[in-house]
Amino acid sequence: MVVSDTTSNTMSHSALVVPCTVRRLGAMSFWPTPDHWSVEIPLETPHRRLDVLADTGFVALRDLPYEIPEAEFVNLEYMDWKSGGDTNFAPIASADGELDCRGFWDKGKTDKDALWTSNAEIAPTIRNYVDDVGANFGRVRIIKLEPQDREQAMRSLHRDDNNRFNPDDEGWVVRSWIELTDNPDSYMLLMDNGPDGLPDPDTEQRVPLTKGARFVVDTQRLWHVVVHNGDAPRYALITSFESGDALDSWIRREQKQPATI
Repeated sequence: MVVSDTTSNTMSHSALVVPCTVRRLGAMSFWPTPDHWSVEIPLETPHRRLDVLADTGFVALRDLPYEIPEAEFVNLEYMDWKSGGDTNFAPIASADGELDCRGFWDKGKTDKDALWTSNAEIAPTIRNYVDDVGANFGRVRIIKLEPQDREQAMRSLHRDDNNRFNPDDEGWVVRSWIELTDNPDSYMLLMDNGPDGLPDPDTEQRVPLTKGARFVVDTQRLWHVVVHNGDAPRYALITSFESGDALDSWIRREQKQPATI
């Protein structure tokens, strides 16, 4: 798949995302194929979704106005769990309150109605932040990602199965991020789907990962991965939230205004 070097792509949603000049993909050694496991994850369902995410599948929020103490994410108990690269995760809330990184579906649950783990006792600022959103939440975890360039990262490009077992008459589960370390040369790469169900490079957007950056992504819709151009691990808080009035109100309160950079 080849895209013009001079094509500049801008999703119409005005969020804290850098429109990028798409480079040729022909030199890359990996690109998802129709048998990629993400292609089987449903896109069209009757679940309630939020209008604020309808256009592009993501929205940028104002930077976190305070610092989360380093001890609240560095000193947690981490699991050797690989997702999106060379990663370790510290579960702060899980399906059953155990230190378990497996999908909630392994416990017969949707990714919501989570219980706090023992790590939550070490991270009161994070726990209060999640509670203050007011929405039903699922997995709450810190990701520790080792450096990886774009070529390495693309091998982990994927969509999330956030809504397995989610009743059709309930809210669509999406994910939010807070960047806990400062990595201005790193970015989350987002792509929407093409007609073939594979990532469409013409929709590529890059979310800068500076300290305190916050954003919400429909990760079941968008293909995503982080390109971490650093020399030390990147830490971030990831939380699943159920779409509904509470999450909608919180996003609209916290949304970056004007929503451009």
